[in-house]
Amino acid sequence: MTDQPQRLTEDEVRRVATLCRVGLSDDEVESLRDEMAGLIAEVSVLKSIDTTGVEPTSHAVEGVRSVMRDDTPRAALTVADVLSNAPRREGDYFRVPAVMDHGEG
Repeated sequence: MTDQPQRLTEDEVRRVATLCRVGLSDDEVESLRDEMAGLIAEVSVLKSIDTTGVEPTSHAVEGVRSVMRDDTPRAALTVADVLSNAPRREGDYFRVPAVMDHGEG
């Protein structure tokens, strides 16, 4: 393993940001290139751990039980019921603010 993690490209950072639905300025992309490379280097240490003979588990703690109710089918809510507490609506839809600025390009 090298002391200095390999820097991510601008395209790699922008691709991750797009997948996360996060808009980034050029300055933020530049700053995240090193930060993300450092995170990847830290997590890659897990590759060196020998897990031979370790049984896979669904929970890290023994004796965990689900507190969720059974998933049983039931009648769907009406549109009026679903939208009854909506802070903003447009016809039969929720009205929400824009999540991501698509910008020019």
